[in-house]
Amino acid sequence: MSFLRTVFNDSVIIHPPGFYITGLQTFPYIFLAFVYVVTLLFNCLVIYVIILNYCLHTPKFLAVGNLAVIDVILSTSIIPSMIKVFLIKDNFVPFNMCLVQIYVYYSFVSLESYALAILAYDRLIAICFPLHQNSINILRSMSYIIGLTWCFSLGINGFGTGMMTRLSFCNSLKVFSYFCDYIPVYTLACNDYTMQITVGTSLTFLILIVPFTLICLSYISILVTVYRMKSLDSRVKALGTCIEHIILVAVFYIPLITIFIFALYLHFINADLPLLSMSLASCTPPCINPIVYSLKTKEIRNRALALVRKTKIGTDQLKKRHWRVVTRKM
Repeated sequence: MSFLRTVFNDSVIIHPPGFYITGLQTFPYIFLAFVYVVTLLFNCLVIYVIILNYCLHTPKFLAVGNLAVIDVILSTSIIPSMIKVFLIKDNFVPFNMCLVQIYVYYSFVSLESYALAILAYDRLIAICFPLHQNSINILRSMSYIIGLTWCFSLGINGFGTGMMTRLSFCNSLKVFSYFCDYIPVYTLACNDYTMQITVGTSLTFLILIVPFTLICLSYISILVTVYRMKSLDSRVKALGTCIEHIILVAVFYIPLITIFIFALYLHFINADLPLLSMSLASCTPPCINPIVYSLKTKEIRNRALALVRKTKIGTDQLKKRHWRVVTRKM
């Protein structure tokens, strides 16, 4: 096997042609294809409705649209390659493409995590500071917050991925995962990867623990504010606006937390179970998000239904015109 050799700090760095993905060889690709189609369909619908309707150009729906864009890119970064492995049995990934997949996947997992924190911030301002909502949570400030999370996530993950180029791979090239994952790849290195372990631990803290902590603090403040409300109806109404977001947070974080607990303190009976859990945790949130949150939001749901009715009426009119033309010819 031929290897690409580069020189880094007077030491030889060996980069292989690529890696072989060996995890989850029997995962049903039909399910993945279904999840991917639903993810694209509903998230693109949400994005289209928000862009098309000027009245939805508000901080709240800017955050919702941001989540939909992230979901589309996150799903596209891993599901097509997973389907290729299962359907075509082609599990080889070129080295540079492997790095690209690591970068894109973890960048948008980071963005997904921070997008949920941004939506928690939106609920915090709406419930705890209702009289100042229009002055605090404006479109410009929300744009700055979203832009900052994008720059931060893309930057730190670019640094983390760049650290992978310092590793030499001269032994096994089999990655036991469902895609080119950060930890399974760097553990294949034949030189010291202590720095990569440190970077991976730091990134986990920054992209998961920090946003989750911000979400928890936001809901503690919300609960305190709701508890001080005198009217029971006001309490129920305020908490009712948070249900969809809480579901999304649970869908995203609970599988990840469960996997880390099992990996650290318990042992899996089957070696594929953590991979299966991780793959479901990666694929299902982008599919569920637009259904649970976006399309259950009254404004988006009403305009989406109006768009569907308009499309249906247009299709029916085209069918009638075609039928008339056919009848005349007969």
